[in-house]
Amino acid sequence: MAKQINEREIILAVLMEVTENRMYSHIILRDVLAKYQYLDKKERAFITRVTEGTLEHMIEIDYILNQFSKVKVKKMKPVIRNILRSAVYQLKYMYSVPDHAVCSEAVKLAVRKGFSGLKGYVNGVLRSIARGLDDVKYPTEEVAALSVKYSIPEWIIRMWKNTYGEETVKTMAADFLKEKPVTIRCCQEKITPKELKKRLEAEGVRVTAHPYLPYAFTITGFDYLDGLESFQEGLFAVQDISSMLVGELASPQAGDRIVDVCAAPGGKALHVAEKLWIAEQEKAKEKQQSEHEMNPDEQKIDEVSVQTVGRVEARDLTEYKVEMMWDNISRSGLKNIAAVCQDATMPDEEWKEKADLVIADLPCSGLGVFGRKPDLKYRIQEQDLHDLAKLQRQILENVQRMVKTGGTLLYSTCTVNPEENIENVHWFLKEHPEFYLDDIQKDLCPELKESVEEQGCLQLLPGVHQCDGFFIARMKRKK
Repeated sequence: MAKQINEREIILAVLMEVTENRMYSHIILRDVLAKYQYLDKKERAFITRVTEGTLEHMIEIDYILNQFSKVKVKKMKPVIRNILRSAVYQLKYMYSVPDHAVCSEAVKLAVRKGFSGLKGYVNGVLRSIARGLDDVKYPTEEVAALSVKYSIPEWIIRMWKNTYGEETVKTMAADFLKEKPVTIRCCQEKITPKELKKRLEAEGVRVTAHPYLPYAFTITGFDYLDGLESFQEGLFAVQDISSMLVGELASPQAGDRIVDVCAAPGGKALHVAEKLWIAEQEKAKEKQQSEHEMNPDEQKIDEVSVQTVGRVEARDLTEYKVEMMWDNISRSGLKNIAAVCQDATMPDEEWKEKADLVIADLPCSGLGVFGRKPDLKYRIQEQDLHDLAKLQRQILENVQRMVKTGGTLLYSTCTVNPEENIENVHWFLKEHPEFYLDDIQKDLCPELKESVEEQGCLQLLPGVHQCDGFFIARMKRKK
């Protein structure tokens, strides 16, 4: 019986959606893997690696193709362009796949897609590349060389070099090309980190503690997440350590009223809701212990059961995103959080100076997460950075009105662009002297204390730190 599913055809379909229809790679690949979950683990791993690898190395791949093809990449038919790109990735980076097999399968795929007239061209280009890979002449100019080597647009390389220096640029760029482990957060309202580790290991998962937070782990060695009982039970959430640090620095207190203004898919809001629940449980326990001390005839302290007082309102712009958050809230089982459709650029007079904590993890360029979303580096343009910085200022100007006296505004982005980070903080504090940067040193592990560039501000860099690129600033309204 002939094989029904061809992995390379799936890869081509994903690449077409990303490069031609501007779908986001992490979303389309996630959906495709869910659709073909019945495939063998090795087949799904092949789809993932070739798809992600092709996108990660696309500037270098196009550079190589342009040296061996008379028809330049931009002039190629989209289907042929993406067939060749994925094949070149296999030739250069997947030593386990024989060159002749790569070439043969690419030709067959071109024929299946209706390009039998170009099979000779596809075969010729790929066989020439297979023979000549060691002789490829790379750029010698510094910025161009780094751009091709790490497949990052030249304008980004140039900007980072001016900001961080060449060595840090190399460190960040190299990290983007490394395979990223799955990072998880233990849901401590359900299970302790120690118990979760035991559960996962019993399911055959390799678990490694993350040095930055005691409830964070990286996991490997599993087939897929939905196949883990611990995941189905909601004992952990998939979340990068940088995102967890937002919840850690939020440090909610019992009874707090909290708003997350751009919350989807809800990971940070759920983390904060969990910490809020724990804070209220601890407060109730302390109260019981105090009453117990005043009543020595009692034999034991009752099991803590407390009516939640504090609340988290997770907001986002569209009903689709709100539904997504409700799905995640339902899975968590937390009762102190709700999802609401609300535009963060529009004033909310009902919440004026009523929030103890406002989390503003705002739309940004995503320059810190290329390792997880490689297509972002080809989408973003230099002007977009300026436009996003303006949008961030507009939202900050709006949401600060919700922060009560003595309350906290937590500003964060997943980028390493100063214009969207520290420069926005400086602008905000100049416009709003009633706010000040709060000391965050006490809330950070020793490994991160030295990364506080200004009081209250933490800039995380890929490769330099063990997480995605991220920025967090904690500001308080004066009492």
